[in-house]
Amino acid sequence: MITTKNAYLQKLTEQIQMKSVKVGKDLEGSTPPSVFIGRWSYPKVYAGPMMVGETGDTSIMDSPESWIGEHKTQEDIINYRMNLVRGKQLIKITDLENPFVEKLQDISLASKSIDSEATFGKRPRGALLTEDSMPHGPSAVIEKFDIDAVRWDKQLEKTFYDTDLTAREAVLNLHNKDVPFTAMQKAFSVGAIGTKYKRKLVPTRWSITACDSTLADLFLKEVRKFDILDTYRVYEFGSLNNYYIIILTPTEWQYEWYEAFIQLIGKEELIFSDYETNTDKKEYSSVGGCYYTSKMAVLDALVKEKKQAGLIVLREAYEGYVPLGVFNVRENMKNAMSSPYKEFETLKDALKYAGTKLKIPISKYVKQGTLLNELLHTKQTTLDMYFKKG
Repeated sequence: MITTKNAYLQKLTEQIQMKSVKVGKDLEGSTPPSVFIGRWSYPKVYAGPMMVGETGDTSIMDSPESWIGEHKTQEDIINYRMNLVRGKQLIKITDLENPFVEKLQDISLASKSIDSEATFGKRPRGALLTEDSMPHGPSAVIEKFDIDAVRWDKQLEKTFYDTDLTAREAVLNLHNKDVPFTAMQKAFSVGAIGTKYKRKLVPTRWSITACDSTLADLFLKEVRKFDILDTYRVYEFGSLNNYYIIILTPTEWQYEWYEAFIQLIGKEELIFSDYETNTDKKEYSSVGGCYYTSKMAVLDALVKEKKQAGLIVLREAYEGYVPLGVFNVRENMKNAMSSPYKEFETLKDALKYAGTKLKIPISKYVKQGTLLNELLHTKQTTLDMYFKKG
């Protein structure tokens, strides 16, 4: 019996077949710019560029911030990712003066796609589809790698040379300068930001959560200073076989995340959740990186509005859904928070509205979670009376 989200998504991804691009041992083309750093041999890691066997502007293949706004389909995104060829070398995380690593830093700080050429030890094969990373095409150990001259993004270049700036400060500064999340995350991952003696290579998956959680923690410090909302708000958005309901509550900060997977493998309807009260969460979330990116996106919006609220997120994934990485949550949440919202006087009314948009009855979410259950706890009535499907 599946009891964790990670186990469920692992089973799901094992059943999905991906067809990746075929390439030879020699490859000429562009890098979007994109890099990938694995985590399996830590503190040594397999690091390398992600290349495309075509020249020109290939940046769309690693620009998730633009995909939803440009109405890219799940098939478009999978096609982009399966055309990315991953080269890799095993490198110690502190070996930043390695010429290969310096090229990876060039790529990560670049302002546009970079022409490159590579020779692999063997012909790249396979594809990567996991529960927690963006998929990519074939991979192989890279023996020779060259790139054309690179022009760095001005904000990333400034951050690179400021070796007195902590990674925490750098991430916030880059966010405030509207540098795309993936650009700052890649810079973090290749050891291009932070104080001089603390820089190191960071696996891609870890760097994503580190940037999300760092921003979320900084935003939360600000949000706790603001006045509390005086009504319930419901935001919503759907794309890429997902639907999101975001409820802001007129309370101090507290947060509960739910995600439901509906008949993706068989007849299952599974709900996973995690929460925090108005204290700092110590342990890593049981639902993974999506917890932190969702929190970050909403707190970012609250900082801009100078308001404090509690947060309930209900996410459903429908037939055809493919795990594409944490960006899927981040960009859906950002789109939801920038869309018009509906106001309600009570949580009961907000949830009744949410129930008209979701496929799983609200009562099932309430029974699964903790905070939502506490917020609804009354002596006058039962949850079944509140939430009847229909």
